[in-house]
Amino acid sequence: MTELAVAPAPSDFIREVVADDLRTGKHTRIKTRFPPEPNGYLHIGHAKSICLNFGIAHEFVGICNVRMDDTNPTKEETEYVDSIMEDVHWLIDGWADKNLGGAPLYTSDYFDRLYHFALELISKGKAYVDDMTAEETDEFRRLGKESRFRNRSIEENRNLFERMKAGEFPDGTRTLRAKIDVDAPNVWLRDPVLYRIRHASHHHTGDKWSIYPMYDWAHTLSDYIEGITHSVCTLEFEVHLRLDFAGAGIAAANSASIRIRPAQSYVHGNE
Repeated sequence: MTELAVAPAPSDFIREVVADDLRTGKHTRIKTRFPPEPNGYLHIGHAKSICLNFGIAHEFVGICNVRMDDTNPTKEETEYVDSIMEDVHWLIDGWADKNLGGAPLYTSDYFDRLYHFALELISKGKAYVDDMTAEETDEFRRLGKESRFRNRSIEENRNLFERMKAGEFPDGTRTLRAKIDVDAPNVWLRDPVLYRIRHASHHHTGDKWSIYPMYDWAHTLSDYIEGITHSVCTLEFEVHLRLDFAGAGIAAANSASIRIRPAQSYVHGNE
């Protein structure tokens, strides 16, 4: 009887990065994540991401977390969380279900930690409360202009941010911005917004919060908190990678609360 040929294991530049990180000892166990926003039903792009991230975890005997990146309470619902998890299990059960980590985890579970990270940035002079409108902020960033509120004192910034959290100010009146570089070549690094005021009930945390972290700030720190070793991104997120590194770098450099881990590997390309 002729034996059937065994198909070779898949290989691509992403898997080569992962294999090299294991070979060199940069990481000893692989941990990926599938981080959908629970604001709609999954589409084919999500399916590709599930298969890639769970595929890597399966092939390299690691785990893959499913994390709801739920930072926008006005668009997210429990119905979408349930639908996402149903689809994830439909794709991985009987194949990579043993590689499933958190199921699901929520960025909103880290809101308290993210808030305290932000307070530490303020205490180091690395973040400030801005009173400009969203339109003014966009225009100033486009022109590389400094906000007139950029040089508020640490004490004033902390006081205003705590009052933002307490729900004292209306939606859209204030934001917390990172103090990075208003004239950076990458516009996303021009003092990005970290928090905005949003008086809205959240599907997971209820009415606890009046401020919500921006996706780029929360996403990278959630990866950090969970110890994700490889954050796989598609090309549209490429310009955000510097912000991801800046967010994690600013927090790690200025926060005694964050235990330093080996650097994550950000891998981007067409899935």
